[in-house]
Amino acid sequence: MTKQKRLMMVATPLLVGALFLLGLRGQPAAESALAAAGPAPGGALGESPGARPAPASAPETSPGDAPVDAQMVSHLRERHGAHIDNPYVQIQMLEQLMRYYQKRDPARWKELLLGAVRAAFPERYDEIARTLEGRLAYERWIEENRARLDGLEPRARRAETWAERERLFGEEAAETIWASERQNQQVEDTLQELDAKQGQSLGDKLSAYKERLSDVYEEKYDSYVKNHQHETMNRFLSLESVQAELDGMSPEARAQSLREVRQGMGLDEAALARWDTLDKARDARWEAGAKYMIEREALSQKYAGAELARRLTALRVRYFGDEAEIIAAEEESGLYRFARPRRWGQN
Repeated sequence: MTKQKRLMMVATPLLVGALFLLGLRGQPAAESALAAAGPAPGGALGESPGARPAPASAPETSPGDAPVDAQMVSHLRERHGAHIDNPYVQIQMLEQLMRYYQKRDPARWKELLLGAVRAAFPERYDEIARTLEGRLAYERWIEENRARLDGLEPRARRAETWAERERLFGEEAAETIWASERQNQQVEDTLQELDAKQGQSLGDKLSAYKERLSDVYEEKYDSYVKNHQHETMNRFLSLESVQAELDGMSPEARAQSLREVRQGMGLDEAALARWDTLDKARDARWEAGAKYMIEREALSQKYAGAELARRLTALRVRYFGDEAEIIAAEEESGLYRFARPRRWGQN
C-alpha cells in the first residue's frame, strides 16, 4: 500500500467505524448510523429537526426519471465533490442522504437518493450505487448474524466481520472506510498487552503506549494526541496495573506520576496546574468521604427511623456543605459514591 493511501486511512475520522460497530451492539444499523451521522450543516441537509423541507428549486430530471432538487445537487458537489473518489466520503455522503430521504419519502427514498447522486456525480454513479448496495447488504448481514456474532470470541467476531466487509466492498475500500476502527483496535490491543505485563513500571508502560500511538497514527500522531488528550490519557490511566501502581505510591510520588502521564499526552503547564489543583480537591473530598462513611456506619448502628435521618442530614451538611442534598439523593437511589473504588486521576 502506498504512503499516500496510508495517510488517507490515517486521516479518516472515527465516525464510520462507530456507525457500523453500533450494528453489533443492539441497534439496527441504519437507525444507529443515521442518528450518529446527523444532518449536515447548511444546504439541503442542514434543516433543523422537524423542519419542513425547503421548497424545491426547478427540478432536474435524472436518467431514471426521479425528480432532483438542483439545490441538493449543488450541495453534494460542493461538500463532497473534491474527495468523492474516497470510499469513506461516499459512505459518509450516503448515510446523510439516507437519513434525509428516508424521512422525506420512506417509500421512494432509494430512488430519490440515487437520482440525486446520478445528477451530482454522473461519472461516479455506478461506483457510488455499488457502495450503497454494499452498505445495505452489510446492514442485512449484521441483522441476520447478530446472535451468532455475539456468541463468538472478540477476535473471531472481528475476523469474520472484516472478511464480510472485504467481500462486500473490497479489501482496499474496507480498510479506508474502517481505518479509524482498525487504528483504535491496534491501540486497544497494545493497552491490553501492557496491562498484562509483569514487572514493567508505569513510566515504561507510558513510553510503550506513546510509541504505539506514534506507530499507528504516523505523521498524524501529534495532531491526534492534541485532539484526543483526555481520551488517550484516560485509556492509559484506566489500566488496572496502572491504578494498582498508583495506589501503592506515596501521595507525593503519585502526584508526580500523574503529572508525567498528562505531560506525556501533551498537556501544557497551565493545564497541568489545573489538574494538580483538581487532584488536591479530589484527595480532600475522598478523605472527607472516608471519614463520613465511618461516622455514617456508626450512626446507622445506633439510631433508626426519623432520628437516624435527622443525624445523617446533619452529618452530610458537615462534611459536604452545599452538596449534602446531592449525596442524600444518591444514597436514596442506592449509590454510595465513597464506597466505590478510588480511581487515581479519574475520580
